[in-house]
Amino acid sequence: MAAVPRRILAVIGAAALLGAGACGGTAPPPAAAPPASGQGPWTWTDDRGKHVSLPERPQRVVAQSGAAAALWDFGVRPVAVFGPHRLKDGGRDPEVGEVDISKVESIGNVWGEFNVEKYASLQPDLLVAGMYQKNTLWYVPEESVKVIDQIAPTVGVQLSGKPLVEIIETYGRLAAALGADPDAAPVADAKRRFDAAADALKTLAAARPDLKVMIVTGTPENLYVAYLPDHPDIKYWGELGLKIVSPDRPTESEGGFWEVLSWENADKYDADVILVDARAQSMKIEEMAGKPTWAKLPAVRAGQLYPWHAAERYSYLGYAKVMEELKANLDKSRDDVVR
Repeated sequence: MAAVPRRILAVIGAAALLGAGACGGTAPPPAAAPPASGQGPWTWTDDRGKHVSLPERPQRVVAQSGAAAALWDFGVRPVAVFGPHRLKDGGRDPEVGEVDISKVESIGNVWGEFNVEKYASLQPDLLVAGMYQKNTLWYVPEESVKVIDQIAPTVGVQLSGKPLVEIIETYGRLAAALGADPDAAPVADAKRRFDAAADALKTLAAARPDLKVMIVTGTPENLYVAYLPDHPDIKYWGELGLKIVSPDRPTESEGGFWEVLSWENADKYDADVILVDARAQSMKIEEMAGKPTWAKLPAVRAGQLYPWHAAERYSYLGYAKVMEELKANLDKSRDDVVR
């Protein structure tokens, strides 16, 4: 690897003071693409309104796992990832999609873990992450932001409050700006597959207007019912015609995204089908079974509980798979369990 510039060395020294945790990996993999000779300056304005200007197109991209997964599907190969990407058994976390985790560096795998020193040593040209909260890069520790910003420019993609397709298109445009071919056969095939899956879900919704769906996640203390406007995927399915439980608007103290119910009040809403958050950190269906009020819900009694991929990557391929699975599960579900 080329000698590390003095600016990076200085940042590494500052990073050491932060006590950033180490994460696996050794030498960095090759850049995502070879530099194009004679290319001009590279610019991008992200969803924070932040303008990034570089003398040439970024080659060494580091991305949060969800962003890395979306970019990967559009043809960009990040050199490193952070955020959930490796399970305890060494397998690939679903949140990182199709990314080959054996070929990218890891600078953090769980919340709060971001090895700033290793990040600097990779000599990144750009960091990309989604944003659920405005101007806050997902999985970038707040206490490390200033140091991280000194190492390389960052790009944020807003993941809430925007239409699903618009977010996917943003990642597609960013991938193209980073040198990926927007007309590549895998991208075109994924778009056709996405459109077909959306059409099939729309047809199902029209044919079964009484089928009622609720989306939840749980902790040992509370049941969280998804608030549609804050979840682009759920909102999109509602626009396709799916009948989805619409909970009360979250209070500001709850931080949005969910109506929070105590387990004693878990029967506030009912549904024919319940989609349960499938993320590794979320409460499992078998764990929820011990909650008496949950066990009495119509969908639970009917055994109509299916996964909700809450952290799916925003790509055509990612959501094509999600909607195909959702339709298959709804096809086999009864729509008369709520009386």
